[in-house]
Amino acid sequence: MKSLPLFALLATLVVLSGCSRHDLYESAIAMERSRADLEEKRVVVDGAEYAYLRSETVSDGTPLVMLHGFGANKDNWTRLANALPESTTLYALDLPGHGDSAQPRDRAYTHKAQVESLEAIFTELGLERFHLIGNSMGGAITALYAASHPNQVQSAILFAPGGITEFPSPLTEQVTDGRPNPLIVRKEGDLDKLIDFVMEQKPFIPWPVGSVMEEKAIARQDLNEQIFADIIDPDAGMDQSFTEQMRQIQAPVLIIWGQQDRALNVRNADIFGRLIPNARVVKLDNVGHVPMMEVPERSAELVTGFLKDIQRQ
Repeated sequence: MKSLPLFALLATLVVLSGCSRHDLYESAIAMERSRADLEEKRVVVDGAEYAYLRSETVSDGTPLVMLHGFGANKDNWTRLANALPESTTLYALDLPGHGDSAQPRDRAYTHKAQVESLEAIFTELGLERFHLIGNSMGGAITALYAASHPNQVQSAILFAPGGITEFPSPLTEQVTDGRPNPLIVRKEGDLDKLIDFVMEQKPFIPWPVGSVMEEKAIARQDLNEQIFADIIDPDAGMDQSFTEQMRQIQAPVLIIWGQQDRALNVRNADIFGRLIPNARVVKLDNVGHVPMMEVPERSAELVTGFLKDIQRQ
């Protein structure tokens, strides 16, 4: 664990209580990043700006690049980053259309389009060889990138990846039935419902952070609707099906899935495990859709052990 424990964050929030909600939000986010030795940076590709977090201390080892899920952002990884060894160089990206990255309405947000964007972003960042890790939508993108860029991806770690929904979940059933998507925040109170839906073990979120998060999510409701419509078909725009591309992954893959995942059925983990030639599957009890946020220490142990195993091979 790195410096500045959570009680220091809470104490500081109390001291800053005379500030606005947004000031408190920015302070809390900055402290979470500092605890994880992460700093925010920007990169411009083809005139579009993308935000990312990077380790302040850069080592010579192979970096670990992290891709968040639908409607999320780069800060979904800070608690996992805080639990990883300090010698690991980390990158956490805001995918196109998310967080502080460019959010054009006139582009596609399909899995294929996201993979193409990442290729250009990684080139601009000078990332030639790396471990790639992703959650949910980011997990599907990670798997596709590993399949199409075997010379870049040394290994892939998938936290409850999207792309295969042979076994339905409460989310897929609700969307199929035409009921409101629980992953999209439309009004006050929806963020709490979203967190209850995706997490079995909910982390502490200080009031100003949750309040501003909800405000931001409501403001981007229409864009989230557009992105979700684009990603709901994992084969959109691709020459080969998502399933076929999983068979082409050459890198070793670790699949981590919560047994109580309501967004994507954990039974799909075994399908990923059968399709990907060199994959191992770990299912976590009493964990939902975002293990890296719900059980960051356990997730870090699995990631670290997996990377060590690769180094020994």
